[in-house]
Amino acid sequence: MSTSSTTMTGHGVSPGLACAPLIRMTPPVITDPCETPGGDSGHEVERVRLALAQVAEQLSAIEAGETAGAILDAGAAMAGDPALVRATARHISEGVPTAHSLSLAVDGYCAQLEALGGYMAERSADLRDIRNRAVALLLNVPMPGIPRPGHPFILAAEDLSPADTAGLADSEAAGLLTERGGPTSHTAILARSLGLPAVVGCAEAATLADGTPVILDGSTGTVEAHPSSERRRLAAQQDRSRQKPRSHGPGRTADQHPVALLTNIGTRRDAFRAAQDDNEGVGLFRTEFLFLDRREAPTTDEQISAYTQVLTAFKGRAVTVRTLDAGSDKPLPFLRLPVEDNPALGIRGLRTSTILPGILEAQLKALAAAQRRTGAQLKVMAPMVSTVQEAAHFAERARSFGIQNVGIMIEVPAAALLAHDLLQHVDFASIGTNDLAQYTFAADRTAHTLAHLLDPWQPALLTLIAQVCSAAKALGRPVGVCGEAAADPLLAPVLAGLGVRSLSMAPPAVAPVRDALAQLTLQQCKDLAASALHATEPQTARTTAQRMSDAFLAAPRERQEA
Repeated sequence: MSTSSTTMTGHGVSPGLACAPLIRMTPPVITDPCETPGGDSGHEVERVRLALAQVAEQLSAIEAGETAGAILDAGAAMAGDPALVRATARHISEGVPTAHSLSLAVDGYCAQLEALGGYMAERSADLRDIRNRAVALLLNVPMPGIPRPGHPFILAAEDLSPADTAGLADSEAAGLLTERGGPTSHTAILARSLGLPAVVGCAEAATLADGTPVILDGSTGTVEAHPSSERRRLAAQQDRSRQKPRSHGPGRTADQHPVALLTNIGTRRDAFRAAQDDNEGVGLFRTEFLFLDRREAPTTDEQISAYTQVLTAFKGRAVTVRTLDAGSDKPLPFLRLPVEDNPALGIRGLRTSTILPGILEAQLKALAAAQRRTGAQLKVMAPMVSTVQEAAHFAERARSFGIQNVGIMIEVPAAALLAHDLLQHVDFASIGTNDLAQYTFAADRTAHTLAHLLDPWQPALLTLIAQVCSAAKALGRPVGVCGEAAADPLLAPVLAGLGVRSLSMAPPAVAPVRDALAQLTLQQCKDLAASALHATEPQTARTTAQRMSDAFLAAPRERQEA
């Protein structure tokens, strides 16, 4: 007797279709407080230190892309923190079993991180992953992680650590389904960087048993359990057609309107990989990812060397560099920023230069030197610009070092509302939709229960983007989008219709976005944009855009058949 099909919905965060049986993550070991304590306490503490050191080595050794690599390096630094060993040693000295002592120490740190909220609360999941790996080593049991069933599968989990998500790259996972998470969570961002279809924030996924056949659509966020054999056949056929790029070269609409397709990078390793791909350059070089684990500020020479290598890799193509976006979700230890109650609204991005002006000046000096060495098409932009004065001051400082093409990030509503005034002082702007959504809707990017507010199809967010594009057009300034919204093949034509001139995304997203743009004329993109702006909620905007796109694509076929 066949089980009837059921459909559930989450947040589609990485486009693509996957059809395979569902398999759950291998669960972590639960430590036993009643286990017989180990022998000599000094020996047991040394075992903990060695286990954590081994975990740090494992995390550092995982091959991963830009965001994943940076996050894993930060996790390795957490595993190597001597404070964690000292906290565990205190429990061991009280007669608590070794593995459980580590669990208690991690729980204590996690409670502190969760009390801080925001990005720091999200880091508690990374710390628990470190604990789970170290406990497995201490107890000599299999490491929790990605299953290896020997066939394609859809991985289901409550949520994933950065290490687990990066590990999907060499697994047989065809898709990813989590009960928690939102459009801008680490899981979502890393899934996009791997080009893996993913749906997050689907609480009903907890009801699905191992082996359940599933069709997962990372574009729409729908998950169909127990689909019919005919539905599985059609899904497999649709997936094969999506995997074949239909266009190559520069981004263009069907009537040859240019929309530059760029890539996001964060490390030299990423740059070397992305430089081999079919893209038009870099739309977002997250320079802080080069130095996340540094305790001391990088020297000017170190920075010149790093930037020179990246610019050289993209010879002949533009590279847009974001100056250090430190603070909030990307704390840089060497800055020693003050502890804040609400770091997302505190000293971050360009604001750090108000208390540490030398850091920005050293970076601008190094970027200018790297450009002189390479002759590259360098563009430099500042993050978290809020006022006209900030835009003007940054442009003045950057140009004083010889940087010719200076821009700003539009990430806060204040900058979007006064875009016409800010853009008079710079050469271009790039809209960071992740933060712009966070600040527009007063919704923490890491709060799973508020993920629906961070949907890039929110009409209020699209209205702000349209306003920025209108101001830029009046001044003859180009505007790009480098947030996660740029990677959505359905949303990309809408952004082009709003007036966005370039889209920057994770490398695997470039081909699907290029194909989506190539099938529609600029006027059709404008029609899609108008419909999205007139919607009152994101699902209506998305559904209407899909229906209109399907109709536009069907019209030529119908004329040919007639």
